[in-house]
Amino acid sequence: MSRLEVADIFRQAGAVYRQQHAAALSRGQLRVMGAIEHCRTAALGGHVEQCDACAHLRIAYNSCRDRHCPKCQSLVRAQWLEDRRAELMPVDYFHVVFTLPEQIAAIAYQNKAVVYEMLFHATAETLRTIAADPKHLGAEIGFIAILHTWGQNLQHHPHLHCVVPGGGLSADGERWVSCRPGFFLPVRVLSRLFRRLFLAQLQVAFDTGLLQFFNALEPIKAPAAFARYLAPARQTEWVVYAKPPFGGPQHVLEYLGRYTHRVAISNNRLIDFTEGQVSFRWKDYRQDSRQKLMRLDAQEFIRRFLLHVLPSGFQRIRHYGLLANCQRAVKLARCRELLAAPTPAAKPADASVDYRDRYEQLTGKSLRDCPKCGHGHMVCIETFQPGTLPRGPPRDPQ
Repeated sequence: MSRLEVADIFRQAGAVYRQQHAAALSRGQLRVMGAIEHCRTAALGGHVEQCDACAHLRIAYNSCRDRHCPKCQSLVRAQWLEDRRAELMPVDYFHVVFTLPEQIAAIAYQNKAVVYEMLFHATAETLRTIAADPKHLGAEIGFIAILHTWGQNLQHHPHLHCVVPGGGLSADGERWVSCRPGFFLPVRVLSRLFRRLFLAQLQVAFDTGLLQFFNALEPIKAPAAFARYLAPARQTEWVVYAKPPFGGPQHVLEYLGRYTHRVAISNNRLIDFTEGQVSFRWKDYRQDSRQKLMRLDAQEFIRRFLLHVLPSGFQRIRHYGLLANCQRAVKLARCRELLAAPTPAAKPADASVDYRDRYEQLTGKSLRDCPKCGHGHMVCIETFQPGTLPRGPPRDPQ
């Protein structure tokens, strides 16, 4: 029995959703819907494979490779994690999360590119400023920031996950400065600077006409109304929290693998799709991460999924400080020298290697093993173009 997928819901309910929400759907959302619906179907073409031992045949359709598709993240995730392996250092790593309050999240949804960019900038400046302050760490740090825009219930909930080595380079570059054991930076200090920096950027964006407001937010177009709308956000504590350090660098990659190339909801959380209703598992973090079951009308499920389509070309994983692309090699080499740490070996991607072989190299799992006999390998015997079918229906020999 095949497992329920997001694609199944889109294929059955997507046409009605497009018709009912034609005026509201963006080009990007339409593109994502189409990509997920066509992923691993004849619409994208594919190839026929045959086992070299038992002659079992199967069709392998091509993937859409869209970053929002639940089925297309495995290989890119594996390669990204392998690239990060060469950047690990023998220090504690911390996980710090920066979250936008609800009233700001509402503005973010209507101005994704502008406000998500602010979230990255304000977060990076906050971490680097507080870390550089001699009262706290007094060092230049590096970190990876990963944007998530969803909560477990698929509602819009923009926040950044930052994975940070527990220390950094001294201002003169002559010492490695370590954090105190089990403690990175004071979260209240981080929270207040983050709030100040973000709101300052938001005000500039408003003053320069970069923000747009529709529907329920239309009344805040006026400067006085905008100021009143933001007043509560200026007074409340913004949510910034730091989790305890990982068990060591070896656990960082495992952890990153759960957070990097994730989409709004994975197929394995889906339970069923019957009578126009979608059921899925979710964790209620307000009740000690209790597992619950949510049931939504298919149209509402699609609406919530599409809340998280990112602007075209928007980078949701970014590197800062010591890990910034422009200086990573030099800075990491200096850090390892000061820590007397060897450089981990990396396995660079080779464009000439078949994706199935590369996947096996990175994960140790084979995509070529025969699903029928278990010891043969699947070999490509025919390819077919998008929108066409194999020359004949594949059937196992008698």
